Amino acid sequence: MSKAPPASERHVIIGTAGHVDHGKTALIGALTGVETDRLKEEKARGISIDLGFAPFRLPSGLIAGVVDVPGHERFINNMLAGIGGIDLVLLVVDVNEGVMPQTREHLQILDLLQIPRGIVVLTKCDLAEEDWIDIVEEEVREEIAGTFLEKAPVARVSALTGAGLADLVGLIEAEVRSLPEKDSDGPMRLPIDRHFTLPGFGTVITGTLLSGTVRPGDMVEVLPPSTTVRVREVQVHGKQVQQALAGQRVALNLAGLNRELIRRGAVVATPKVFEQTTCIDARLSLLADAPRPLRFRDPVHLYLGTARVVGLVALLDRDVLQPGESVIAQIHLDRPLVAHREDRFIIRSYSPMTTIGGGRVLDPRPVKHRRFRADIMAGLKELESGEKSFLLQKLAEQQVSTVKNLEILSGLSRERVEQNLKILDEEGLAWQLVDQWATSDALASWRHRLLDELSRFHEANPLQPGIPHATLKGALPEKVSPKAFQKLLQMVIDDGQLVQKTEWLRLPGWEPRPTPHQAEMLTKLEDAYREEGALAKNRKEMMDRLGISAAEADLYFSFLFAEGKLVKLNEESFLHSETYQHALDLLKKHFVEQQTLTLAQFRDLLGSARKQVQALLEHYDALKYTRRVGDERVAWKLPGD
Repeated sequence: MSKAPPASERHVIIGTAGHVDHGKTALIGALTGVETDRLKEEKARGISIDLGFAPFRLPSGLIAGVVDVPGHERFINNMLAGIGGIDLVLLVVDVNEGVMPQTREHLQILDLLQIPRGIVVLTKCDLAEEDWIDIVEEEVREEIAGTFLEKAPVARVSALTGAGLADLVGLIEAEVRSLPEKDSDGPMRLPIDRHFTLPGFGTVITGTLLSGTVRPGDMVEVLPPSTTVRVREVQVHGKQVQQALAGQRVALNLAGLNRELIRRGAVVATPKVFEQTTCIDARLSLLADAPRPLRFRDPVHLYLGTARVVGLVALLDRDVLQPGESVIAQIHLDRPLVAHREDRFIIRSYSPMTTIGGGRVLDPRPVKHRRFRADIMAGLKELESGEKSFLLQKLAEQQVSTVKNLEILSGLSRERVEQNLKILDEEGLAWQLVDQWATSDALASWRHRLLDELSRFHEANPLQPGIPHATLKGALPEKVSPKAFQKLLQMVIDDGQLVQKTEWLRLPGWEPRPTPHQAEMLTKLEDAYREEGALAKNRKEMMDRLGISAAEADLYFSFLFAEGKLVKLNEESFLHSETYQHALDLLKKHFVEQQTLTLAQFRDLLGSARKQVQALLEHYDALKYTRRVGDERVAWKLPGD
């Protein structure tokens, strides 16, 4: 196991939560020295309306990003836009008021999002007696029982006097050390929570970098509108940097991007990795105190990352979801957003808007499911079980896929995708076909298809020496690449289920079966080419001479090529194999005596027409028997040399 990096090298986002006017902004100001309320209206009304941000230097040297969220119920949309990317939450409770409605709703949201760590902060302790603070802490403990904060430490502070702040900082340091590392090597993804234009700079966006790394000069994709732009400048905590890593608050100056094309909820990402979706499969949970059940196709407000959309909930195995229940459901969205497997989201009732539940994305780009199907539900539960199952199902849906495509579908890094594919390969559940992957079930099905197609072809074409490669490939899905097809073909050949002779493929033991009439015509055609020798006419003239139709000719010529009776120089010029061997012997003999050969010399040696000799020499060039140098040819790789 790799050693965890020191705290100073970690990148952490700390967020606040709690009821309006419980002292969140004052607490952040006391810890960081930054006033996070930046809007005139916020300063005038004395409450936070939008998200606030500040850097926070801890004694260890780590500079954490702090997101201060509004506590008023009217601004819950803004709170949800900022809370999703945090690692450590400070649940703030005013000891003079205790637990309030937004305390409870924020706690529900934090629990549904499964925020990794948290600290309960009792504020304004300078205004209350110790006994009263004890009562409030007990009340808070009862409220957080059964949630992720059940065993969270509690700090008692006063932002006004500074009392307890040092202890709180110590608790924050301890929690930071227990946080897992971020994935800075994976695809870059940054949900936008603010965007604006600066004179002389252009469009600037801000957000929490969830994964990956971003540097000046990088090309990134903004979704929506799905446009690729260049990163002109990267800032972390207001300072220009050469790179930003997962877990940092980041501002990006994007070159050539019209601010009017973007909105909060859009995502800046590594190009061609993430896709927008209007449908997700998800594990959906309804809060036990939700005011009413959720029915099939009920609309909800769905919050994922910094995005907010309306979704229709398609319950797949029931008509009604009762409060406190959890199911796998499909949610159809009214506009596209970027979703990643394992992303957590919140749902609020359509009207009136209250938090009623949340969930976890299982598949960000699913197919539409039929309801009340046991096999579909079983597949979805298997898909829920982990990355390996997810990739296996995606392989089955896609029929065949590249590692790159699986990266896009899963949102996983290439390393993670390859690790899971290796395990699936070792377990015999998936196979690599050079540049593509397929499930073992698909592979077995394709093998049967190839053999069935070949059997049907033999039945319908008894004179053909076999089936051409291109024709046999048509039996497989179009997605199967030429390299993958060739690999599969070789597997079937190696197993002795299929025989390859030149460009023809056939079943073992199968031989062409000419009818008496066909046998007679084949003999005539072969004899004609033998008699004509090096003076054999072109294909059409020979067909006309023997009275063979074009439809018949293809069959006869294919048979004679496969049997080695005729040799094809090009589409129109053929020689009998005896004539061809005689010409080759003359060629080899000539080069024993001379260094070069002209077309006229070979024509005289062979006693043939210029057109036929030219076709024969070009055929030798293609086989690398000879190489043309100006108007002459020299020996290259003659057979037998």
